[in-house]
Amino acid sequence: MFADRARIFIRAGKGGDGHVSFRREKYVANGGPDGGDGGRGGDVIFEVDEGLNTLQDYRHKRKFTARDGEQGGKRRCHGADGEDIVLKVPEGTVIKESESGKVIADMSGDNRRQIILKGGKGGLGNQHFATATMQVPKYAQPGQPAKELYVDLELKVIADVGLVGFPNVGKSTFLSRVTNAQPKIANYHFTTLNPNLGVVDLQDANGFVIADIPGLIEGASEGVGLGHQFLRHIERTKLMIHVVDAAGTEGRDPVDDIYKINNELKAYNADIANRPQVIAANKIDAIFTEDDPVQRLKDEFEPQGVKVFPISGVTGQGIKELLYYVSNELQHLDQETIVFEQEYFPEEEIPMNDLPYTVEKEDDMYVVEGPKIEKMLGYTNLDSERGFAFFQKFLKDSGILEQLEEAGIQEGDTVRMYGLQFDYYK
Repeated sequence: MFADRARIFIRAGKGGDGHVSFRREKYVANGGPDGGDGGRGGDVIFEVDEGLNTLQDYRHKRKFTARDGEQGGKRRCHGADGEDIVLKVPEGTVIKESESGKVIADMSGDNRRQIILKGGKGGLGNQHFATATMQVPKYAQPGQPAKELYVDLELKVIADVGLVGFPNVGKSTFLSRVTNAQPKIANYHFTTLNPNLGVVDLQDANGFVIADIPGLIEGASEGVGLGHQFLRHIERTKLMIHVVDAAGTEGRDPVDDIYKINNELKAYNADIANRPQVIAANKIDAIFTEDDPVQRLKDEFEPQGVKVFPISGVTGQGIKELLYYVSNELQHLDQETIVFEQEYFPEEEIPMNDLPYTVEKEDDMYVVEGPKIEKMLGYTNLDSERGFAFFQKFLKDSGILEQLEEAGIQEGDTVRMYGLQFDYYK
Protein backbone atom coordinates (compact mmCIF):
# COMPACT_ATOMS: atom_id res chain seq x y z
CA MET A 1 0.00 0.00 0.00
CA PHE A 2 1.23 3.49 -0.85
CA ALA A 3 2.46 5.08 2.39
CA ASP A 4 1.97 8.85 2.26
CA ARG A 5 1.06 9.44 5.92
CA ALA A 6 2.50 8.41 9.28
CA ARG A 7 2.29 9.46 12.91
CA ILE A 8 5.49 9.07 14.92
CA PHE A 9 6.91 9.99 18.33
CA ILE A 10 10.18 11.93 18.40
CA ARG A 11 12.34 12.79 21.41
CA ALA A 12 15.50 14.86 21.62
CA GLY A 13 18.30 13.84 23.96
CA LYS A 14 18.46 15.01 27.57
CA GLY A 15 21.46 17.12 28.54
CA GLY A 16 24.03 15.36 30.69
CA ASP A 17 24.28 16.39 34.34
CA GLY A 18 27.20 18.43 35.58
CA HIS A 19 29.58 16.59 37.92
CA VAL A 20 30.51 17.30 41.53
CA SER A 21 34.11 16.43 42.40
CA PHE A 22 37.18 17.97 44.01
CA ARG A 23 40.82 17.86 43.08
CA ARG A 24 42.59 15.44 45.39
CA GLU A 25 46.27 14.99 44.52
CA LYS A 26 49.33 14.37 46.55
CA TYR A 27 51.46 17.47 47.07
CA VAL A 28 48.61 19.72 45.88
CA ALA A 29 47.25 21.75 48.74
CA ASN A 30 43.70 23.02 48.89
CA GLY A 31 42.54 21.25 45.75
CA GLY A 32 39.44 23.00 44.44
CA PRO A 33 36.28 21.84 42.62
CA ASP A 34 36.97 20.15 39.28
CA GLY A 35 33.61 18.68 38.24
CA GLY A 36 33.15 18.70 34.45
CA ASP A 37 30.15 19.82 32.42
CA GLY A 38 27.56 17.43 31.01
CA GLY A 39 27.30 16.86 27.26
CA ARG A 40 24.42 18.26 25.25
CA GLY A 41 21.57 15.99 24.22
CA GLY A 42 21.25 14.88 20.61
CA ASP A 43 19.01 16.73 18.16
CA VAL A 44 16.17 15.26 16.11
CA ILE A 45 16.88 16.16 12.49
CA PHE A 46 14.82 15.56 9.36
CA GLU A 47 16.63 15.28 6.03
CA VAL A 48 15.47 14.86 2.45
CA ASP A 49 16.57 11.63 0.75
CA GLU A 50 16.28 11.79 -3.04
CA GLY A 51 16.02 8.00 -3.19
CA LEU A 52 12.76 7.84 -1.23
CA ASN A 53 9.27 8.36 -2.64
CA THR A 54 7.06 7.05 0.21
CA LEU A 55 6.92 7.10 4.01
CA GLN A 56 7.06 3.31 4.19
CA ASP A 57 9.94 3.41 6.70
CA TYR A 58 7.59 4.93 9.28
CA ARG A 59 4.71 2.47 8.90
CA HIS A 60 5.97 0.01 11.50
CA LYS A 61 8.64 1.80 13.55
CA ARG A 62 7.03 4.80 15.18
CA LYS A 63 9.34 5.87 18.03
CA PHE A 64 12.58 7.74 17.37
CA THR A 65 14.85 9.13 20.08
CA ALA A 66 18.18 10.90 20.02
CA ARG A 67 20.88 9.96 22.55
CA ASP A 68 21.18 11.70 25.91
CA GLY A 69 24.31 13.65 26.73
CA GLU A 70 26.71 11.97 29.14
CA GLN A 71 27.40 13.21 32.64
CA GLY A 72 30.49 15.31 33.23
CA GLY A 73 33.48 13.70 34.96
CA LYS A 74 36.13 14.56 37.48
CA ARG A 75 39.23 16.55 36.52
CA ARG A 76 37.02 18.88 34.50
CA CYS A 77 36.22 16.17 31.94
CA HIS A 78 33.35 17.20 29.67
CA GLY A 79 30.65 14.58 29.13
CA ALA A 80 30.22 13.33 25.57
CA ASP A 81 27.48 14.96 23.52
CA GLY A 82 24.50 12.77 22.68
CA GLU A 83 24.34 11.48 19.11
CA ASP A 84 21.83 13.20 16.86
CA ILE A 85 19.17 11.13 15.12
CA VAL A 86 18.62 11.88 11.43
CA LEU A 87 15.28 10.82 9.94
CA LYS A 88 15.27 10.49 6.14
CA VAL A 89 12.08 11.48 4.30
CA PRO A 90 11.13 11.98 0.64
CA GLU A 91 11.05 15.48 -0.78
CA GLY A 92 7.64 17.03 -0.28
CA THR A 93 7.11 15.69 3.25
CA VAL A 94 5.27 18.09 5.55
CA ILE A 95 5.85 17.65 9.30
CA LYS A 96 2.94 18.70 11.53
CA GLU A 97 2.39 18.79 15.28
CA SER A 98 -0.18 16.04 15.81
CA GLU A 99 -2.52 17.71 18.28
CA SER A 100 -2.88 21.09 16.57
CA GLY A 101 -2.20 20.03 12.96
CA LYS A 102 0.11 23.04 12.56
CA VAL A 103 3.08 22.85 10.20
CA ILE A 104 6.50 22.52 11.84
CA ALA A 105 8.52 22.06 8.64
CA ASP A 106 8.05 21.46 4.93
CA MET A 107 10.90 19.42 3.49
CA SER A 108 10.67 20.99 0.04
CA GLY A 109 12.49 23.51 -2.12
CA ASP A 110 15.72 24.66 -0.47
CA ASN A 111 14.87 23.05 2.87
CA ARG A 112 16.85 19.81 2.70
CA ARG A 113 17.76 19.43 6.37
CA GLN A 114 16.17 20.89 9.50
CA ILE A 115 16.50 20.45 13.25
CA ILE A 116 12.99 19.81 14.56
CA LEU A 117 13.81 19.22 18.24
CA LYS A 118 16.99 20.56 19.80
CA GLY A 119 18.66 18.45 22.48
CA GLY A 120 18.85 19.68 26.07
CA LYS A 121 21.86 21.70 27.15
CA GLY A 122 24.38 19.93 29.40
CA GLY A 123 24.57 21.02 33.01
CA LEU A 124 27.57 22.88 34.44
CA GLY A 125 29.96 21.08 36.75
CA ASN A 126 30.71 22.40 40.24
CA GLN A 127 33.94 24.03 38.98
CA HIS A 128 31.77 26.92 37.75
CA PHE A 129 30.20 27.67 41.12
CA ALA A 130 33.26 28.42 43.24
CA THR A 131 33.30 31.93 44.67
CA ALA A 132 35.29 33.79 47.30
CA THR A 133 32.68 32.90 49.89
CA MET A 134 31.79 29.43 48.57
CA GLN A 135 35.07 27.67 47.84
CA VAL A 136 33.72 24.14 48.20
CA PRO A 137 30.54 24.05 46.08
CA LYS A 138 28.80 20.70 46.40
CA TYR A 139 26.32 21.56 43.71
CA ALA A 140 26.34 20.89 39.97
CA GLN A 141 23.75 21.88 37.44
CA PRO A 142 21.47 19.13 36.08
CA GLY A 143 21.19 18.71 32.33
CA GLN A 144 18.13 20.16 30.68
CA PRO A 145 15.28 17.69 30.17
CA ALA A 146 14.50 16.17 26.79
CA LYS A 147 11.76 17.63 24.63
CA GLU A 148 9.37 15.21 22.95
CA LEU A 149 6.59 15.48 20.43
CA TYR A 150 4.11 13.48 18.39
CA VAL A 151 4.26 14.55 14.77
CA ASP A 152 2.29 13.68 11.64
CA LEU A 153 4.21 13.18 8.42
CA GLU A 154 2.32 13.89 5.20
CA LEU A 155 3.80 13.43 1.76
CA LYS A 156 2.48 16.00 -0.71
CA VAL A 157 4.02 15.15 -4.08
CA ILE A 158 5.85 17.87 -5.97
CA ALA A 159 4.48 18.18 -9.50
CA ASP A 160 3.82 21.08 -11.85
CA VAL A 161 0.59 19.62 -13.23
CA GLY A 162 -2.10 17.48 -11.64
CA LEU A 163 -4.38 15.11 -13.55
CA VAL A 164 -7.87 15.12 -12.06
CA GLY A 165 -11.13 13.54 -13.12
CA PHE A 166 -13.52 10.70 -12.40
CA PRO A 167 -12.23 7.10 -12.36
CA ASN A 168 -12.00 5.35 -15.72
CA VAL A 169 -11.84 8.54 -17.81
CA GLY A 170 -8.38 7.62 -19.14
CA LYS A 171 -5.97 9.49 -16.84
CA SER A 172 -3.62 6.52 -16.49
CA THR A 173 -3.64 5.85 -20.23
CA PHE A 174 -2.88 9.52 -20.88
CA LEU A 175 -0.04 9.52 -18.31
CA SER A 176 1.53 6.37 -19.78
CA ARG A 177 1.47 7.89 -23.27
CA VAL A 178 3.03 11.27 -22.42
CA THR A 179 5.56 10.24 -19.73
CA ASN A 180 7.77 7.34 -18.69
CA ALA A 181 5.33 6.37 -15.92
CA GLN A 182 3.82 2.90 -16.14
CA PRO A 183 0.58 2.89 -14.15
CA LYS A 184 -1.62 -0.19 -14.13
CA ILE A 185 -4.43 0.22 -16.64
CA ALA A 186 -7.68 -1.76 -16.83
CA ASN A 187 -11.34 -1.15 -17.56
CA TYR A 188 -12.74 -0.88 -14.04
CA HIS A 189 -13.08 1.74 -11.36
CA PHE A 190 -10.28 2.67 -8.97
CA THR A 191 -7.62 0.93 -11.03
CA THR A 192 -5.09 3.46 -9.78
CA LEU A 193 -4.56 3.17 -6.03
CA ASN A 194 -1.38 5.27 -5.83
CA PRO A 195 -0.53 8.75 -7.12
CA ASN A 196 1.70 8.29 -10.17
CA LEU A 197 4.38 10.77 -11.23
CA GLY A 198 5.87 11.17 -14.69
CA VAL A 199 8.09 13.65 -16.54
CA VAL A 200 6.90 15.14 -19.84
CA ASP A 201 9.78 15.83 -22.23
CA LEU A 202 9.13 18.15 -25.19
CA GLN A 203 11.53 18.83 -28.07
CA ASP A 204 11.14 22.58 -28.48
CA ALA A 205 9.61 23.54 -25.14
CA ASN A 206 10.19 23.14 -21.43
CA GLY A 207 9.16 19.83 -19.92
CA PHE A 208 7.24 19.44 -16.69
CA VAL A 209 6.31 16.94 -13.97
CA ILE A 210 2.79 15.57 -14.05
CA ALA A 211 0.92 13.63 -11.32
CA ASP A 212 -2.13 11.40 -11.69
CA ILE A 213 -4.40 11.91 -8.66
CA PRO A 214 -6.55 8.78 -8.40
CA GLY A 215 -9.98 7.97 -7.13
CA LEU A 216 -11.84 11.29 -7.26
CA ILE A 217 -15.61 10.88 -7.12
CA GLU A 218 -18.49 13.01 -5.92
CA GLY A 219 -18.17 13.37 -2.14
CA ALA A 220 -14.40 12.79 -2.10
CA SER A 221 -13.75 15.94 -0.08
CA GLU A 222 -16.00 14.50 2.67
CA GLY A 223 -14.21 11.16 2.71
CA VAL A 224 -16.27 9.23 0.16
CA GLY A 225 -14.32 6.69 -1.89
CA LEU A 226 -10.54 6.79 -2.13
CA GLY A 227 -10.07 10.29 -3.53
CA HIS A 228 -9.98 12.05 -0.16
CA GLN A 229 -6.77 10.16 0.65
CA PHE A 230 -4.98 11.71 -2.32
CA LEU A 231 -6.37 15.25 -2.60
CA ARG A 232 -3.34 16.50 -0.64
CA HIS A 233 -1.13 15.59 -3.58
CA ILE A 234 -2.51 18.38 -5.78
CA GLU A 235 -1.84 21.09 -3.19
CA ARG A 236 1.53 21.94 -4.78
CA THR A 237 0.46 21.77 -8.44
CA LYS A 238 0.44 24.99 -10.44
CA LEU A 239 -2.05 23.89 -13.09
CA MET A 240 -4.53 21.05 -13.53
CA ILE A 241 -5.47 18.99 -16.56
CA HIS A 242 -9.08 17.97 -16.06
CA VAL A 243 -9.57 14.71 -17.94
CA VAL A 244 -13.17 13.95 -18.87
CA ASP A 245 -14.82 11.10 -20.79
CA ALA A 246 -16.18 13.09 -23.71
CA ALA A 247 -17.79 9.97 -25.23
CA GLY A 248 -19.78 9.29 -22.05
CA THR A 249 -18.85 5.60 -22.10
CA GLU A 250 -19.78 5.34 -18.40
CA GLY A 251 -23.21 6.85 -19.00
CA ARG A 252 -22.30 10.19 -17.38
CA ASP A 253 -22.59 13.67 -18.86
CA PRO A 254 -19.10 15.21 -19.43
CA VAL A 255 -20.20 18.77 -18.62
CA ASP A 256 -21.80 17.61 -15.37
CA ASP A 257 -18.63 15.62 -14.53
CA ILE A 258 -16.47 18.76 -14.76
CA TYR A 259 -18.70 20.68 -12.37
CA LYS A 260 -18.89 17.81 -9.86
CA ILE A 261 -15.11 17.37 -9.64
CA ASN A 262 -14.55 21.13 -9.43
CA ASN A 263 -17.03 21.27 -6.55
CA GLU A 264 -15.01 18.60 -4.74
CA LEU A 265 -11.80 20.58 -5.26
CA LYS A 266 -13.50 23.73 -3.98
CA ALA A 267 -14.85 21.93 -0.92
CA TYR A 268 -11.39 20.58 -0.13
CA ASN A 269 -9.42 23.78 -0.78
CA ALA A 270 -10.83 26.82 -2.55
CA ASP A 271 -7.33 27.99 -3.48
CA ILE A 272 -6.73 24.79 -5.46
CA ALA A 273 -10.07 25.13 -7.28
CA ASN A 274 -9.06 28.61 -8.43
CA ARG A 275 -5.79 27.49 -10.04
CA PRO A 276 -5.58 27.40 -13.85
CA GLN A 277 -7.23 24.45 -15.55
CA VAL A 278 -7.33 22.98 -19.00
CA ILE A 279 -9.86 20.35 -20.06
CA ALA A 280 -8.73 17.20 -21.89
CA ALA A 281 -11.87 15.88 -23.62
CA ASN A 282 -10.71 12.27 -23.84
CA LYS A 283 -11.97 9.22 -25.75
CA ILE A 284 -12.96 11.13 -28.87
CA ASP A 285 -12.19 7.93 -30.78
CA ALA A 286 -15.25 6.41 -29.05
CA ILE A 287 -17.75 9.17 -29.95
CA PHE A 288 -20.46 7.72 -32.19
CA THR A 289 -23.36 10.10 -31.53
CA GLU A 290 -24.65 12.92 -33.73
CA ASP A 291 -24.43 15.28 -30.77
CA ASP A 292 -20.93 16.81 -30.51
CA PRO A 293 -19.96 16.59 -26.80
CA VAL A 294 -16.64 18.35 -27.41
CA GLN A 295 -18.42 21.40 -28.79
CA ARG A 296 -20.75 21.33 -25.77
CA LEU A 297 -17.70 21.41 -23.50
CA LYS A 298 -16.18 24.30 -25.44
CA ASP A 299 -19.41 26.29 -25.40
CA GLU A 300 -19.74 25.78 -21.65
CA PHE A 301 -16.17 26.31 -20.40
CA GLU A 302 -14.14 28.35 -22.90
CA PRO A 303 -16.20 31.50 -22.15
CA GLN A 304 -15.03 30.94 -18.55
CA GLY A 305 -11.39 31.02 -19.72
CA VAL A 306 -10.86 27.24 -19.61
CA LYS A 307 -9.36 25.84 -22.82
CA VAL A 308 -10.78 22.53 -24.11
CA PHE A 309 -8.63 20.07 -26.10
CA PRO A 310 -10.19 17.02 -27.79
CA ILE A 311 -7.79 14.10 -27.33
CA SER A 312 -7.56 10.32 -27.52
CA GLY A 313 -5.32 8.55 -25.06
CA VAL A 314 -5.52 5.45 -27.25
CA THR A 315 -4.61 6.93 -30.65
CA GLY A 316 -2.64 9.96 -29.40
CA GLN A 317 -4.78 12.44 -31.33
CA GLY A 318 -4.63 16.00 -29.96
CA ILE A 319 -2.18 15.18 -27.14
CA LYS A 320 0.79 17.06 -28.63
CA GLU A 321 -1.20 20.30 -28.90
CA LEU A 322 -2.39 19.93 -25.29
CA LEU A 323 1.12 19.38 -23.92
CA TYR A 324 2.64 22.37 -25.72
CA TYR A 325 -0.21 24.56 -24.51
CA VAL A 326 0.34 23.43 -20.90
CA SER A 327 4.11 24.00 -21.20
CA ASN A 328 3.53 27.54 -22.44
CA GLU A 329 1.02 28.27 -19.66
CA LEU A 330 3.46 27.10 -16.99
CA GLN A 331 6.05 29.63 -18.17
CA HIS A 332 3.67 32.41 -17.11
CA LEU A 333 3.11 30.98 -13.64
CA ASP A 334 5.29 31.18 -10.54
CA GLN A 335 8.09 28.63 -10.99
CA GLU A 336 8.94 28.33 -7.30
CA THR A 337 7.90 25.14 -5.50
CA ILE A 338 4.88 25.76 -3.30
CA VAL A 339 6.16 25.49 0.28
CA PHE A 340 3.92 25.46 3.35
CA GLU A 341 4.93 28.06 5.92
CA GLN A 342 5.89 27.07 9.45
CA GLU A 343 3.04 27.54 11.93
CA TYR A 344 4.25 25.65 15.00
CA PHE A 345 7.53 26.44 16.76
CA PRO A 346 8.56 23.88 19.41
CA GLU A 347 10.74 26.39 21.27
CA GLU A 348 7.72 28.66 21.78
CA GLU A 349 5.76 25.90 23.52
CA ILE A 350 8.11 25.74 26.51
CA PRO A 351 6.34 26.91 29.70
CA MET A 352 8.66 29.49 31.26
CA ASN A 353 6.33 32.07 32.78
CA ASP A 354 6.91 31.10 36.40
CA LEU A 355 10.66 30.50 36.21
CA PRO A 356 12.93 33.09 37.93
CA TYR A 357 15.91 34.97 36.54
CA THR A 358 18.28 37.72 37.67
CA VAL A 359 19.80 40.76 35.95
CA GLU A 360 23.02 42.02 37.54
CA LYS A 361 26.06 44.09 36.63
CA GLU A 362 29.49 42.57 37.20
CA ASP A 363 32.36 44.94 36.44
CA ASP A 364 31.74 46.16 32.87
CA MET A 365 29.40 43.33 31.92
CA TYR A 366 25.70 42.70 32.49
CA VAL A 367 24.86 39.14 33.54
CA VAL A 368 21.43 37.55 33.03
CA GLU A 369 21.01 34.14 34.69
CA GLY A 370 18.40 31.84 36.15
CA PRO A 371 16.28 28.79 35.25
CA LYS A 372 14.17 30.84 32.82
CA ILE A 373 17.24 31.77 30.79
CA GLU A 374 18.72 28.27 30.93
CA LYS A 375 15.55 26.69 29.61
CA MET A 376 15.13 29.22 26.81
CA LEU A 377 18.74 28.86 25.64
CA GLY A 378 18.62 25.09 25.87
CA TYR A 379 15.68 24.73 23.51
CA THR A 380 16.30 27.56 21.07
CA ASN A 381 18.41 27.17 17.94
CA LEU A 382 20.13 30.56 17.82
CA ASP A 383 21.86 29.61 14.58
CA SER A 384 18.58 29.81 12.67
CA GLU A 385 16.96 33.09 11.68
CA ARG A 386 13.65 32.06 13.24
CA GLY A 387 15.33 30.89 16.44
CA PHE A 388 17.24 34.17 16.87
CA ALA A 389 14.05 36.15 16.20
CA PHE A 390 12.31 34.14 18.93
CA PHE A 391 15.24 34.86 21.26
CA GLN A 392 14.89 38.62 20.70
CA LYS A 393 11.12 38.46 21.22
CA PHE A 394 11.66 36.49 24.42
CA LEU A 395 14.00 39.18 25.82
CA LYS A 396 11.42 41.86 25.11
CA ASP A 397 8.27 40.02 26.23
CA SER A 398 9.82 38.71 29.46
CA GLY A 399 10.88 42.22 30.53
CA ILE A 400 14.62 41.45 30.45
CA LEU A 401 15.41 44.30 28.04
CA GLU A 402 13.49 46.73 30.26
CA GLN A 403 15.41 45.58 33.33
CA LEU A 404 18.74 45.92 31.53
CA GLU A 405 17.85 49.51 30.63
CA GLU A 406 16.85 50.22 34.21
CA ALA A 407 20.25 48.84 35.29
CA GLY A 408 21.92 51.48 33.09
CA ILE A 409 22.97 49.46 30.02
CA GLN A 410 24.22 51.50 27.06
CA GLU A 411 24.65 50.70 23.38
CA GLY A 412 27.72 48.55 22.81
CA ASP A 413 27.72 47.12 26.36
CA THR A 414 28.13 43.35 26.71
CA VAL A 415 25.47 41.01 28.08
CA ARG A 416 26.43 37.53 29.24
CA MET A 417 23.97 34.65 29.45
CA TYR A 418 25.87 31.61 30.69
CA GLY A 419 28.28 30.66 27.88
CA LEU A 420 26.97 33.26 25.42
CA GLN A 421 27.85 36.94 25.10
CA PHE A 422 25.95 39.61 23.16
CA ASP A 423 26.48 43.29 22.44
CA TYR A 424 23.47 45.44 23.29
CA TYR A 425 22.00 47.73 20.60
CA LYS A 426 18.58 49.32 20.47
